[in-house]
Amino acid sequence: MSGVCAPVVAAGMRDYYERRAEEYDEWWLGNGGFLERERPGWPEEVVGLITLLSSLPSARTLDVACGTGFLTQHLAGEVTGLDQSEAMIARASERCPEREFVCSDAVPLPFEDDTFELVFASHFYGHLLAEERRRFLAEAARVGRRLVVVDAALRADVRPRQWQRRELNDGSVHRIYKRYFTPAELAAEVGGASVLHAGDWFVAVERELGSGDALA
Repeated sequence: MSGVCAPVVAAGMRDYYERRAEEYDEWWLGNGGFLERERPGWPEEVVGLITLLSSLPSARTLDVACGTGFLTQHLAGEVTGLDQSEAMIARASERCPEREFVCSDAVPLPFEDDTFELVFASHFYGHLLAEERRRFLAEAARVGRRLVVVDAALRADVRPRQWQRRELNDGSVHRIYKRYFTPAELAAEVGGASVLHAGDWFVAVERELGSGDALA
């Protein structure tokens, strides 16, 4: 495992995820602060998502906003994880010591053109504002040949776009931009992608990339 750190532009988001690293897996596992949350079908859908990702072909993969490596560990092939949070990278490195991790922003991506076969992003795209989305998708097309995006499914109890107030276990309060997607919306937005998963909690889409793609 190797690690490099670069300046981070989104200081607010960086602070939020730096502080959240210690508790981040509670969200996936449904324990800690999420133990009492009503999330029907969540454990089964997490297992289904992991099964889906495990079935993807082995590839040179960039996992953008890899967090603690909860999903990174299930991607087959030579995988590089990237996150803007040093605390997240530290936890991901412990979980997946055989993989490389880079601490950096995702826009621009700190890699040469065509470095990867697959660019993977989970619960990252939905935090981006319009210009950030356009730039990220252009960067994904520059460094990779294929893109898989996993994000939050639009449900009846949430608005498609919102600024959320989030309080972490340490008592800190943060204002976070968050989007929720229908499968068709996410597929169209990233450029006519195919839907891999359409669940109550997650959506996943995939598309081939080409340099110079004009996306979003």
